[in-house]
Amino acid sequence: MLFRNKKYRYKEVIFSMQKIAVIGGLGTLAGGDLFFKLLKNKQVLKNQSNFHFGFEQKPYTQMDLPLYQEKDIKSRKFYTYSICKNFEAKNFTKILIPCFASHSFINELQKEISIPIVNLYEALKNFVKKRFPKGSRIGILSSDYVKDLKITKEYFQDYTLIYPENQNLLMESIYSKLGIKNGYLEGIALENIYSSCVNLIENGCDFVIPLITEISLIADQIRKRGIQILDVNQIYADYALQNESLEPLKPFKLGILGGVGPAATVDFMNKVIQNTPAYKDQEHIKMIVEQNPQIPDRTAHLIHKDTDPTISMFSTCKRLEVEGANAIAIPCNTAHAFVDSIQPHLNIPIINMITETAKYILENWGENVNVGLLATTGTIQTNVYTNEFYKFKLNAIVPDHEHQEFVMESIYGAQGVKAGFTEGLCKENLLKAIDYLIKKDVEVIVLGCTELPLMFKNYKEYKYKQAIIIDPTEILAKKIVQLSKSEGNT
Repeated sequence: MLFRNKKYRYKEVIFSMQKIAVIGGLGTLAGGDLFFKLLKNKQVLKNQSNFHFGFEQKPYTQMDLPLYQEKDIKSRKFYTYSICKNFEAKNFTKILIPCFASHSFINELQKEISIPIVNLYEALKNFVKKRFPKGSRIGILSSDYVKDLKITKEYFQDYTLIYPENQNLLMESIYSKLGIKNGYLEGIALENIYSSCVNLIENGCDFVIPLITEISLIADQIRKRGIQILDVNQIYADYALQNESLEPLKPFKLGILGGVGPAATVDFMNKVIQNTPAYKDQEHIKMIVEQNPQIPDRTAHLIHKDTDPTISMFSTCKRLEVEGANAIAIPCNTAHAFVDSIQPHLNIPIINMITETAKYILENWGENVNVGLLATTGTIQTNVYTNEFYKFKLNAIVPDHEHQEFVMESIYGAQGVKAGFTEGLCKENLLKAIDYLIKKDVEVIVLGCTELPLMFKNYKEYKYKQAIIIDPTEILAKKIVQLSKSEGNT
C-alpha cells in the first residue's frame, strides 16, 4: 500500500521479529526498570528468538535537573530526537520513552521519526479503562511540570483527578539528594511517597497513578502497605508487547529527484505548491529534494552512449527513500526512460509522469486523438512517450528531422532554455516545431521536456492556434497533490 491510512493501522507481529528500543537517561533508573520489565515479560520469555531489544543512554545537559523551565524540555527534545534517529537507522520497530514530561512532545517527534513511538499515556488509559469504571477518583503523583500540562486531563477526562495536598513533599522525595532519582528506594523518600498516597486515599481516591516513572521502582513496597498504586513501567512494557504493532500517522512526504535540470526542479516544486489547496504553511506537502545536477546527461547517453545515468538516479532515489519519502517524482521526461529499470529495486513508487500525461489526454480528448510530442531526441528515440501513448490508443506525432533540430536547439543551444533563456531564439525555434505539428492535424501538443514550459509564463493550458499545449509537470504536480490529499495525510 502506498499511503498510510488516516487512522492507525494494526498488524499481527507475534510470529515476526519485534525490535523494541528503550530511550534511557530521561530518568536513569526508570529506563533500566522498564527495560528489565520488558525482558521478564512472559511472552518474551516464551518466544525469546522473536524479540530484539535495544537500550541507549547518553548524558545530556539537563539530565540531573528537575523539570522547571522550558529549556529543560528543549534539551529533552534534542536528546530524544537524536536517539530516536539512531534507533531508526538500526531498523527498530518500536520506541519506548519512559518519561511523562517527554510525552508532552511525542507528536512533534513522531512527525520526524518513521517508526512508532509507543505512547505511555495511551498505555495507561487503555489499562485504566478496562479495570476502573468512569467517574472513578484517581490519585495523581506527578512532577510540578507534568501537573501543569493539559495532557493528563485529556487522557483521563472521564475520571476525577486528585493531587496530594503537599506537592512539595512529593517533589522532595523524588529530586532531593536522598530522593528516588538518586537511588534511595527506602528511608525518607519511600515514607514521603507513601504518605502522599495515604493522603490521596483519605481524600476518596480509588487508586493511584504515579506520573513519575521512578516510582515504579517502589510500587511493590507501597502496594504491600495496602495502597492500590499502578506500576506504570510494567503497564507500559506489557502494552508495547501486545500482538498489535502500531504504525504511526505521518504526513505525506514527496521525494523529488532534482537537478535534471535544476530550473525544471524548482518549476515543478512551485507547481506542487500552486496546486495545493492550503490556507496556511502547515497544509502544504512536505517535500525532500535531492538536487543532483551531476547526474549524467540522459539524452547524451541515449543518443551517443555517453555515461549511463542509471546508478546516479538510483542512488538519489534510495537516499530519498531512506529519508522517509512516500513517493518519488522526477521532473525530467527523458529520465523516465530509466524508470522501469530502477523501480523494481525501490520500496516506494516513482509516480510516472509520462503515464499520468497519457491518462490525462485520454480523459480529456478520448481515444485516437492526434498528439504532438515536443521532446529531446533521446526521449523520442527511446519511444518512452510513444509506447505509452500506444497503450492508451493515442496517436503520437513527432517533428521531422529538420524541426526536431529546432527543438533540440531551443533546449540545448547557446541561447536555449537550459542556458537560462526563455524568450528570443529558443522560443522562436520551438514555435517552428509547434507550427509543423499543427499542420499535421494535432489536437494536443505535449511539452515533453521539463524545461520547455519555462517558455510559457503563467502557464496552465496554453491555446496556440487550433491546438492545446499541455505540460506534463503540471499534470504530475496535480497528481501528487491528489495522492497526498486522498489519505488526508498532508
